[in-house]
Amino acid sequence: MTANPILAEVTRGAMVESRHRGAIAVIKVDGQIVAAIGNTERLIYPRSAIKPLQALALVESGAAKAFGLGVVELALACASHNSEPQHIEALRTWLGRVGLVESQFECGAHPPRRTTDRDELAKMGCKPGPIHNNCSGKHAGFMTTAVHCGEPVKGYTRHEHLVQQRAMEIVSELGGVSLLDAPAGIDGCGIPVAGMPLKSVALAFARFANGKGLAKQRRAATLAIYQAMVEQPFMVAGTGRWCTRAIKSGGGAFIVKTGAEGVYCGAVPAAGIGIAIKVDDGAQRAAECAMGWALARFAGLDAPCRAEISDLAVSPVNNFAGQRVGEVHPSAELATLGNGSF
Repeated sequence: MTANPILAEVTRGAMVESRHRGAIAVIKVDGQIVAAIGNTERLIYPRSAIKPLQALALVESGAAKAFGLGVVELALACASHNSEPQHIEALRTWLGRVGLVESQFECGAHPPRRTTDRDELAKMGCKPGPIHNNCSGKHAGFMTTAVHCGEPVKGYTRHEHLVQQRAMEIVSELGGVSLLDAPAGIDGCGIPVAGMPLKSVALAFARFANGKGLAKQRRAATLAIYQAMVEQPFMVAGTGRWCTRAIKSGGGAFIVKTGAEGVYCGAVPAAGIGIAIKVDDGAQRAAECAMGWALARFAGLDAPCRAEISDLAVSPVNNFAGQRVGEVHPSAELATLGNGSF
């Protein structure tokens, strides 16, 4: 089997020290392949990158409207957040509005991403709870939908629960692929995951972006989720995060979403394309780099936006003294394969 191309290189001084291989699929809403770099037929677990698609049921079901959820909550439903105070406060307000309590989360607990937030919890004598899980917004969305639909909240993470069945059905329909017999697993936050071709993930995001051929109710939901992410990029991730910085730089032209193990997805409405990236070794730094390159190359951005996202595709490598000693940048091979470069 032919190895995937090198997407990103990591330099130190005058040498390339490390290389990350992977694949990029760029698909139009009608299924036309804009770019297939590497093995885009390979099955992947999309992980948290498909949260914007999983959040659609929160709107489609009428739950968001019934509980008065706005752009903050809808962005959190798509988030892999830092667990900063703004995230936690908004989540607790959301739970209270629906009549839920933190002990009903089934996502498990982990410490906040940032040292400052971990230290603040320790000063208060508190341990991280499930609400500090970076996926707690998605889980709040699942529980809210269950409450609105009259379904039990307990067990909402189980494969057979209607909350998960609805999410799988939406992803399957948008991606144009059956997930009934797909390889299955359990995500880090406890929900089921299904393997699907990288190109199908890109197609799902193209349909999410453009809406062509979608039923009226689903199109309204995709617009609501997209707008929430554009208006509240901080809630999607947080301070210093690439998702937040990239969405801000786009000014509404696109959204992006990270997933574990080197997955990244993007949606560009004006171009009618979806982008899906999988880095073979799971490196997030390479996935961010490749997404920045793909947006600059294929999204049809204006010159200022293209320049800004191109800058975001290159990240510094610093030593412990804070000196810049190298960088992560798109590979020369990637530029050749994509028929373009910075």
